[in-house]
Amino acid sequence: MKVLAVGCHPDDIEVACAGTLVRYKQLGHDVTVCHVANGNMGHVEIMPPELRTMRIAEAKNAGAIAGIKVRTLDIGDLTVYDGLREQRDLMVDMIRQEQPDVIITHSPDDYMPDHVAVSKLVFDASFTASCVHYETPAFNGDNAQPPAPVVPLFYMDTLAGVGFLPTEYVDISDTIETKIEMLECHISQLKWMRDHDNIDFAEFVRSCARFRGLQSGCQYAEAFTACVAWPKITTKRMLP
Repeated sequence: MKVLAVGCHPDDIEVACAGTLVRYKQLGHDVTVCHVANGNMGHVEIMPPELRTMRIAEAKNAGAIAGIKVRTLDIGDLTVYDGLREQRDLMVDMIRQEQPDVIITHSPDDYMPDHVAVSKLVFDASFTASCVHYETPAFNGDNAQPPAPVVPLFYMDTLAGVGFLPTEYVDISDTIETKIEMLECHISQLKWMRDHDNIDFAEFVRSCARFRGLQSGCQYAEAFTACVAWPKITTKRMLP
């Protein structure tokens, strides 16, 4: 099976569903992570051009720990808009290139405008990518890419689980340490929060996973909801 996890910023996937992605890998599945925005606004002191380069590298380092391919659409922070056709086309190209069997992305009710925009962007592009005659500027005519099937879509947990009522859980008790190790690769974020904000964000994420574990009868878990829209609904268990 081919899994595509789409986060907004370079560390969003590690926060919300890296334990699940590692489980997929352990089961022999192919996993790709795509971050839509490049994270260039995610620091007070490091300027955007330098931070963009750092955060893309941090995401690749995190993926390498679990053998996960990492890609980026390289859109600037706070400039992600679900209504822009050029951004939807970039996501259509991504989906057609990866040909996933399942997609994971942000909840449409997340706390941040970039996250909400990515959720809608993925929802729209995942259908658009299935249309045989739809061409994008980068891939058209003889260079057109094959369509991708419409596949199940799952929304990952919000930060601290605020306003999120899960319908699916994945036991990540055996992969929580790898999840945290991947998260720690995002040095520009975690080190700053420890040094300047007195926040141990890795412990924050671990606590959230423990809470979801308490809900679902295991030590640590990640939570999801299924996108209930035809024809994305399936009777198959798509999460590990």
